[in-house]
Amino acid sequence: MRVAFFAFIIAMMVATLVTPAVRTFAIRMGVIDQPDERRVHRRPTPRWGGIAIYLAFWVTVVLMSLWLGTWSKALTAILVLGTVIALFGMVDDRYQLSPLWQMLILLGAGVALTLFGIRIEGVTHPFAPLMPGEYRPEYWVPLGFWSVPATALWVFVVTKTVDAIDGLDGLAAGVTAISASTLTLMAVSEKQPAIAIPAAALAGACVGFLRHNINPASIFMGTVGAQFIGFVLATLAIVGTFKVAATISVLVPLLVLGVPFFDAFFVVSRRVLARQPLHKADMRHFHHWLVGRLGHRRAVVVIWCIGLLFSAAAFTLYRMTR
Repeated sequence: MRVAFFAFIIAMMVATLVTPAVRTFAIRMGVIDQPDERRVHRRPTPRWGGIAIYLAFWVTVVLMSLWLGTWSKALTAILVLGTVIALFGMVDDRYQLSPLWQMLILLGAGVALTLFGIRIEGVTHPFAPLMPGEYRPEYWVPLGFWSVPATALWVFVVTKTVDAIDGLDGLAAGVTAISASTLTLMAVSEKQPAIAIPAAALAGACVGFLRHNINPASIFMGTVGAQFIGFVLATLAIVGTFKVAATISVLVPLLVLGVPFFDAFFVVSRRVLARQPLHKADMRHFHHWLVGRLGHRRAVVVIWCIGLLFSAAAFTLYRMTR
C-alpha cells in the first residue's frame, strides 16, 4: 500500500506542475477547442492536457518500477502502445481524424496487446446458477482463439466509452481516478505491485490534472488524454481483474468501469429510439442530461458519486471471494 501511495503522490505532483507548461504549448500550436452548439464550454480552451497525464504516468511508473524491480511485460505493453495511442490522439486533437481511423487504431492496439501475452482468456458463464462471488470450474468458459477479438473489442469499447464521457470539466479525469483507485486496491490486496503502481500512477495523474480541469477548466485533456487513460484502464482491467476472473464474476471489471458503460448504454438507447446514427456525436449523453437539470458542477459531482457506488460494489464483490 505504501508503494502505491508514493506512486499516486508522485504522479499527482508531476501532473499538477507540468499542466501549465502543456497549456502554453497547446496555445502556441493552436490546438484550441472552440465553443459550438455541441459543447458546453463558452470560451476557447486549449486541448492536449492529456499530455500532462501521459508524462506524469510515464515518469512515475518508469522510476518506481525500475527502483522496485517490478518491471513487467504488461508495463512495456502499456507504455509502448499507450504512446502510440497518445500520438494519434494528439493528431486527432489537431486535425480531427475520422471515426474509422480511430476505430482501426484502437482495435489494432487491442490486437497488439495479445502479442504481449495480455488477453481476456475466458469468462464465467453469464447464466451460471451461481451466487455472487461463487465459482465453479464447470462454468468457466475459455475463449481460445476468440480471446484475440474479445481483447481488441474490450480495448476499443472501454477506450471509446471513457472518451465519450469527456464532455464536462473534470468528469473523465475524476471518474478515471475513482476506477484506477479501485484497481489499485484490488492489486494491493492481491500483492501485485506491478499492477498497483501503474494503477495508482494513473489515479494520481488524473487527480493532479483535475487542479486545472475543474469547472471552469483552463485546459481540456483532449483525445490524447481520454483515449490514453481509457487504454490504460482497459489494459489494467485485463491484467488486474480478468486475470483472477476464474474466482470472481466478470461483473467486477464491468462495475469498476460502470460510469462509462452506463453512459454508453444511455446514449445508444436514446439514439436508437430517435433513429439516429450510433457514431454521430450529439448532446444525448447522460452528463448532458444532468447538466440541464443540476448545472455543470453538480452534475459532475453526482456522476463522481455514481462512480464511487459502482466501484464500491465492484470491490465488495471482489472481497466476497477472498
